[in-house]
Amino acid sequence: MPGACSVDFQRTIPRSLVHRAAVSEVFVTDLNIVSEGRFEVGAQWPRRHGFFGPRTRSTHDPLLYLETLRQAAILITHRAYGVPLSHSFISDSKTYALDADGLATEGSPVEVVLQGIAHDVTYRGKHLGGMRLEFGCFRDGVLIGTATEAGRIVSPAVYRRLRGDHFAATPFQARLLPTVDPQRVGRERREDVLLADTEVPGTWSLQSDPEHPVLFDHSVDHMPGMVLLEGARQAALLALGDPHALPVRAEFAFSAYLEFDAPCLVVAEELEPEPDGARVVRVVLEQNGRTAATGTLAMRLS
Repeated sequence: MPGACSVDFQRTIPRSLVHRAAVSEVFVTDLNIVSEGRFEVGAQWPRRHGFFGPRTRSTHDPLLYLETLRQAAILITHRAYGVPLSHSFISDSKTYALDADGLATEGSPVEVVLQGIAHDVTYRGKHLGGMRLEFGCFRDGVLIGTATEAGRIVSPAVYRRLRGDHFAATPFQARLLPTVDPQRVGRERREDVLLADTEVPGTWSLQSDPEHPVLFDHSVDHMPGMVLLEGARQAALLALGDPHALPVRAEFAFSAYLEFDAPCLVVAEELEPEPDGARVVRVVLEQNGRTAATGTLAMRLS
């Protein structure tokens, strides 16, 4: 269990260290390198956020937890392993599990401590090549969540080769379709809705507003990971018919970049419920006839 003063919550860390353009979108506040491969990261969740919720009046958004984990992982690679800011991060998989009671909102911001352990650390020359991070999330000293984040780090030259003709792509290449009604996915603003209906039951078209201030906080040449995750969450909500269900557990695997210049389909299928009653939805994101990402979400109905 983390000590009371292991990390500081007085200010956020520099935005460049979590690959954010807006200071307001930085949730991580501090990093304590406990020992080789062991870390503590402080973070603060705001009372309200323009995109990440809270999803209900009483519950923070689980995707706020996911964004906090993303920022923590990037911070660790820069600060603890010396990864240059010019290098790119490729996410291969991520998982998380949350105690819904640990997401309770209060009349003030929530401070959490992420305890991280690095596994399977590899290097390419003198630079970090990849690793898997395992996290525990503590609130007031109580474990409220766990997670894993696995990925690779590549140099600018390698990234340019990987992206090929899409290296200079922009989100303005995407063709936007009318989205589903915001209330169907627990949203108030249409710009926060990422799915459009198709003629196939259980299948939606992924949409992304290139001027969204959170999802497109900085320039990108492919669909941001948070767009995929939020699109998967919204597909699960539609599949269950519950706009306020909470994704308390999830597993995601990523196998290809999602590009802006071709339609992306989001296919959702409900599976057998878990023993604790959580409803399980499998989501597949497809583009150009191949699977780009898959996810399984365990949803607690509202």
